[in-house]
Amino acid sequence: MAKTKNRMSKAPTAPSPFEEARDELFQHIMRCGVVGSNQEDQAEWFQETMAYMTERYPELSPEQIGELQQLGQRFAQPPKKRDDTAAA
Repeated sequence: MAKTKNRMSKAPTAPSPFEEARDELFQHIMRCGVVGSNQEDQAEWFQETMAYMTERYPELSPEQIGELQQLGQRFAQPPKKRDDTAAA
């Protein structure tokens, strides 16, 4: 008979406020069609959305809000085209 290891099951941990805010921001980006919009519209959208996120998640520091915006701006960039010669 094979021995079964005594594994302690960990209770799932709740996401941090930063993780919740990040996921919510990514969902907003996808729903609002930010990807592919012109940069001026994106800048305005991010300014308004980050003000909303600051109010919604008061526990986040200004540095975390800045990091959240940076992640969102990267997420909103259209995918880079793959160069077939570089992939070979």
